[in-house]
Amino acid sequence: MVECILKEVPFVANDTYLNRSDRQIAIITGPNMAGKSTYMRQTALIVLMAQLGSFVPATSASIGIVDGIFTRVGASDDLTSGQSTFMVEMNEVAHILKNATRKSLLILDEIGRGTSTFDGMSIARAVLEYIADQRGLGAKTLFATHYHELTDLESVLSCVKNYSVAVKKRGDEITFLRRIIPGGADDSYGIEVSKLAGIPDQVIERAHEILSRLEKGELISLPKSEKRKKTPKEELDQMVFLPPQDSALRERLARVDLNALTPIEALNILFELKAMLK
Repeated sequence: MVECILKEVPFVANDTYLNRSDRQIAIITGPNMAGKSTYMRQTALIVLMAQLGSFVPATSASIGIVDGIFTRVGASDDLTSGQSTFMVEMNEVAHILKNATRKSLLILDEIGRGTSTFDGMSIARAVLEYIADQRGLGAKTLFATHYHELTDLESVLSCVKNYSVAVKKRGDEITFLRRIIPGGADDSYGIEVSKLAGIPDQVIERAHEILSRLEKGELISLPKSEKRKKTPKEELDQMVFLPPQDSALRERLARVDLNALTPIEALNILFELKAMLK
């Protein structure tokens, strides 16, 4: 269907090879818009067509019996039942892990993205380890992720293989080749994709600057154009949040890991600090 609709863009065909030994799980990395979801969905549709006894759009195919295709793709919330995007995602993952069998096909797209980086990465890895257990679930799985740290599983679990979507980069410009190749991606190219979406150049340049500082572990300061020299009166009137004698506040702030905070956790800590001031 994609090939029929996008007549001016050639559709790139990709092989898929899964088994129950050394290729049970394929971890797929690469930038957004590169074709990860299309690749996984086409695999699910081909397997479904084969179960119906239909011809499939492939030069050749050998597909075993599959008792179910379980997918976790896309992001949505459920306001009527008070469930956030992350809660909906976790409910779907829980359903998959409880109901899938060794004969199922699992299509999982960016598990754990709805929470803080460390929490999301931990959940994603735990889910992968659970699926990989041959004595437990052991289902064939396509798993797309932006957590490049998960590619380390290939060296730990013999049933896991890394794949990525090939990208050609020239300076700040990127071209999606739509080709699935062995090995993990070296970058998510988030800023470059944002530029393709039409984000203003000023924002893109600032994003590159912030990324460079973060990678070096430096503090983020405002651009020079945003800084304004304080008048002597403003210097005198500046509020002191942490008086030297208030060691309790200092100790509490020192224990906060800003990189691991979710928005609700940050709000709770702010209330806690305000209560300590009183």
